[in-house]
Amino acid sequence: MARLFGTDGVRGLANREVTASLALRLGTAAAHVVAEKGLFDGHRPRAIVGRDPRVSGQFLSAAVIAGLASAGVDTEDLGVIPTPAVAHLTGADDVDLAVMISASHNAMPDNGIKFFARGGVKLDDAIEDAIEAQLDAEWELPIGADVGHVSMNRGSAGDAYVEHLLGSIDSDLSGLRIAVDCANGAASDVGPAALRAAGADVVVINASPDGRNINEKCGSTHPEQLQAVTVASEADFGVAFDGDADRCLAVDHTGNLIDGDQIMGILAVAMNEADALADSTLVVTVMSNLGLTLAMREAGIEVVRTGVGDRYVLEKMRQGGYSLGGEQSGHIILAKHATTGDGVLTALHLAARAAQTGRTLASLASVMTRLPQVLVNVRGVDKARVTTDPTVTAAVESAEARLGGSGRVLLRPSGTEPLVRVMVEAATQDQADQEARQLSDVVSRELALD
Repeated sequence: MARLFGTDGVRGLANREVTASLALRLGTAAAHVVAEKGLFDGHRPRAIVGRDPRVSGQFLSAAVIAGLASAGVDTEDLGVIPTPAVAHLTGADDVDLAVMISASHNAMPDNGIKFFARGGVKLDDAIEDAIEAQLDAEWELPIGADVGHVSMNRGSAGDAYVEHLLGSIDSDLSGLRIAVDCANGAASDVGPAALRAAGADVVVINASPDGRNINEKCGSTHPEQLQAVTVASEADFGVAFDGDADRCLAVDHTGNLIDGDQIMGILAVAMNEADALADSTLVVTVMSNLGLTLAMREAGIEVVRTGVGDRYVLEKMRQGGYSLGGEQSGHIILAKHATTGDGVLTALHLAARAAQTGRTLASLASVMTRLPQVLVNVRGVDKARVTTDPTVTAAVESAEARLGGSGRVLLRPSGTEPLVRVMVEAATQDQADQEARQLSDVVSRELALD
């Protein structure tokens, strides 16, 4: 049976795969498992719970809170708030456990449940596995005064988060006009508020969540609206968040998209110049464009690669004491200020760099040249053999030899489907297309399911 927890918590179709019953049991099991691990330190435990605006988050957060409180955990309901705000407040308020109800950039019908341990870091795999194993356990629940107390936060959590964000920069953003696409998500209030408080003139779109319009043709996964509005409003640049605001992508004044790789390149150079980039090292995933690696090498910055997923980026950052990392998708982790990707934080630091240098975002993004990249999903194949089949291995080696140092090949099995992702980067689009097509044919032929 597949593991319940994925790389970013439990996620699926709300009220089918992610149900109120599951949320209740997860809350109860998490409280007991964390207590058994000694992570409550013998005191009366406290937890916080936040959610994005999707309508299913209402009953799922209520169920998680019920599970936690029934296990004796005093729980504060933060309401609608970004995922990085929950992570920050977990550490800032020294609570023992936190839960975020969100499916991030997924469509509205989905939802998810993500746990944070003390300090605002995601739970270890071993603890998640223990929670899953204990989902149907018969617990001896507390009674009387020992049950958990539930309280409602009335907005101070969002205010505290904005104050934290503002404290992370020392630049006045006055004179900058920034278009902001809030994806009708969790940052619809705090995102524009933080940028305005920093001095920017803010043009806001998709900041009217109704529970059903989150990520709907907007936000970081659909930047077309932002591109048009940025140009039409004569903004200096635009930023787009996703539903729970742990991602940020940008648009320059001409409407060109600036992805997570380019944003990381801009911030890495800025931090390195300020001696704030630990070991002059940037942490990225295997999906980041080779152009970023080449540009960072030119700037005297080392690039370390991890598997796909911001949790793996964070693990590598913590292991090496690194200060900046992220994904092409816009998950950017600034370790001095956050324990997870933070879209609003990223937007503020991007704006601060523009304000400090007086340069356009297009000029700043020119620090790297993206190599043409092709990604092909080859379906109906035995993904388990992708690294062991000799013919496939030989085809990869031949492609890499033809590309030399000006490109690369990556074959990656899907975590959920019988398919292999073939990615090729090359000096020209034609070469990338040709190599990807040849490799895809080999994978399809050699790994075909009978």
